Amino acid sequence: MKERMGRRDFLFWVVVLMGFAWLESFSATLSPSGINYEVVALMAIKNDLNDPNNLLENWDINSVDPCGWRMVTCSADGYVSALGLPSQSLSGTLSPGIGNLSNLQSVLLQNNAITGPIPADIGKLGKLQTLDLSNNHFGGGIPSSLGKLKNLNYLRLNNNSLIGPCPDSLSSIKGLTLVDLSFNNLSGSLPKISARTFNILGNPLICGPSSETNCSAVSSELHSFPPDAGRSQSGGPRSHRVAIAVGAILCSVFVLIVIVGLLLWWRHRHHPQIFFDVNDQYDTEVCLGHLKRYSFKELRTATDHFNSKNILGMGGFGIVYKGCLQDGTLVAVKRLKDYNEIRGELQFQTEVELISLAVHRNLLRLCGFCTSENERLLVYPYMPNGSVASRLRDHIHGKPALDWSRRKRIALGTARGLLYLHEQCDPKIIHRDVKAANILLDEEFEAVVGDFGLARLLDHHDSHVTTAVRGTVGHIAPEYLSTGQSSEKTDVFGYGILLLELITGQKALDFGRAANQKGVMLDWVKKLHQENKLNLMVDKDIKNNFDRVELEEIVKVALLCTQFHPSLRPKMSEVVRMLEGDGLNEKWEASQKIETPRSRSYENPPPRYMDFIEESSIVCEAIELSGPR
Repeated sequence: MKERMGRRDFLFWVVVLMGFAWLESFSATLSPSGINYEVVALMAIKNDLNDPNNLLENWDINSVDPCGWRMVTCSADGYVSALGLPSQSLSGTLSPGIGNLSNLQSVLLQNNAITGPIPADIGKLGKLQTLDLSNNHFGGGIPSSLGKLKNLNYLRLNNNSLIGPCPDSLSSIKGLTLVDLSFNNLSGSLPKISARTFNILGNPLICGPSSETNCSAVSSELHSFPPDAGRSQSGGPRSHRVAIAVGAILCSVFVLIVIVGLLLWWRHRHHPQIFFDVNDQYDTEVCLGHLKRYSFKELRTATDHFNSKNILGMGGFGIVYKGCLQDGTLVAVKRLKDYNEIRGELQFQTEVELISLAVHRNLLRLCGFCTSENERLLVYPYMPNGSVASRLRDHIHGKPALDWSRRKRIALGTARGLLYLHEQCDPKIIHRDVKAANILLDEEFEAVVGDFGLARLLDHHDSHVTTAVRGTVGHIAPEYLSTGQSSEKTDVFGYGILLLELITGQKALDFGRAANQKGVMLDWVKKLHQENKLNLMVDKDIKNNFDRVELEEIVKVALLCTQFHPSLRPKMSEVVRMLEGDGLNEKWEASQKIETPRSRSYENPPPRYMDFIEESSIVCEAIELSGPR
């Protein structure tokens, strides 16, 4: 009986502590009048920006909790930890109110058209690890207050209109991995910045002919500081008021209970994040940039010892497992093949970090990684709706999981993700295996391009080899099949085939296996387009629930993307504009004029994709060369 009472008392106090901790986290950002400081700060940012795509439409001043807002990420304790608005055509200025988001760890505003000065208030963000304001129109000087960001790992201010000297205060940040100040109008002498990579190219007053600075040496210099050198643990104590004060004694007891609860929570929360190598020879905590470094044991436990029942997919780059971390978070763990071919540990970590900076709502976010003597693993968020390939034939309550509206959104979202990789990412990334199996779907069926960095990770040492073709027959561009040389136009070709998969509901790979269909999907679609029988290609599951004008437009975009000559295919920026209703007719008419009368003649019919595959110098059957990764 006593033992049972003891358990009951213990459970009671656990519930009390959890309740108080929750109440504290809820009221921590509230003033006595009930206003959430983070909401006010975010609204100040919204009000100073011009948002042509209404991306920030659900940011509401009357909201109590901003954690459900678009492009806002919160930490487990309910505070805003990341603000990600890259490549969203934003203009206007950046509000100094950003300095009130005291728990921010990541700010990604690259590839917009934001003007004005960089707010000095950013220097208040003591927990900030990543600041990317590159490819905007920021002017004025670099605030010296940035030197207060002792946890900063990545600083990208390149391709702006910044003037004046590089602040000496930046030399006091000891944990920097990358600093890119290239292509501005900076002047003066350079401080000693302890970053592994420091780029200052394109500043004529520093790198001009009359300057003594050797910018090529500066930009490529790799320093020997470890990624987490000199990093502090937190930006400083938070100063909050309790929403309602009910008396000095009660308040003291309340604060004491909350402190004990928070200490217990902090200990439970942070203990699993300590990294131990597989053989337990090291016990030092490691955190690289805004990525988490997992231990092999942690991921092995999460996947139930890489149980085959947890396999989500497998292919040329490795096997993907569903995993559940100790805190209950679902993840996808990719166990890479050919780990011995990857260059050294430091190069692998640096490259993983650089790839993780490619952040876009339509790109699969890299959460972290694991390296050991024999293993390389990457950790991604778990996508609950799987891949486009896996959902094309699925039904929900008797209706297709991917109706016409969702398929259009997937087409546009995928195009925006590829546009970012090709034209807005620095350095640009070529995917090389764009297909339905590599386009994932989040909770709201939003398209997320997966595995865009793996070719860069595993194949950079083979960049000069012309026979190592990766991809899927039926999706591979003709020039890539014949030469092994890829470019962003090979991705455009694969994207065009993806559009046809979305329309037909069939995999390009499986298309020719149907009894009444010979050849490959692309040739069949071209024939139906010439015969003006587009309705025959639409997925039967959709029935007549589609727009015929939109169908014709998407087919035209697909045919433009799959032209045999790479130079004739549009760029992904043009594809996005065409899908949004701008310039398709002009582009289509121009493509028809390029086709000569001779190519239309009986003696010289247009080339067929099937004939090209059969005549290719690379002997391959209609199988997946890499498979869903």
